[in-house]
Amino acid sequence: MAVVNYAKKEIQFKIVYYGPGLCGKTTNLQIVHEKMPGDAKGKMSSLATSQDRTLFFDFLPLKSDAIEGYTTKFQMYTVPGQVKYNSTRKLVLRNCDGVVFVADSQVKKMPENIESLQNLDENLKEQGSSIDEMPLVFQYNKRDMKNVAPVEYMDFLINNGPIRMPVVNGVACDGEGVFDTLNAISKLVLHDFIQKKNQG
Repeated sequence: MAVVNYAKKEIQFKIVYYGPGLCGKTTNLQIVHEKMPGDAKGKMSSLATSQDRTLFFDFLPLKSDAIEGYTTKFQMYTVPGQVKYNSTRKLVLRNCDGVVFVADSQVKKMPENIESLQNLDENLKEQGSSIDEMPLVFQYNKRDMKNVAPVEYMDFLINNGPIRMPVVNGVACDGEGVFDTLNAISKLVLHDFIQKKNQG
């Protein structure tokens, strides 16, 4: 849920990168943080547990001037990849304005993609939202790997709701698709905010 600070003329949005373990969520944020100019980014922080090296999420405000008279800031988070850390996933997902679902394109990873997407849907519903209502972009990552699923097959498996969500193909470790994904989710989040503001 966007936070509007009228005194500072600032609107803060929260974007969460979701998906199975080792699919490229953290790599996306690291690439964005590395390439952004110094004055447009905050410090990247991470939290980890002793039990799992992939369990951490990052905080990264990005500034952009999109709503007249206001500075828009994007706080970007990743969730832990393993479903067993669901309480942390729920905490990170709380009050988010948009989700990037990073799917691993390898055929053998399709069950993990489906499980993680179902988990996202359950957690959103628990918070009074749903995949169909939430601004959402799919990034089909690791397109450079051997034995990747065709995009049409991935659409059939995971992008099969009543509304087709935008899809970006990526090779996050090379930076490919990373900023296209960020631009796509940023536009959706801003559009959703403006639409709700006009309705309310």
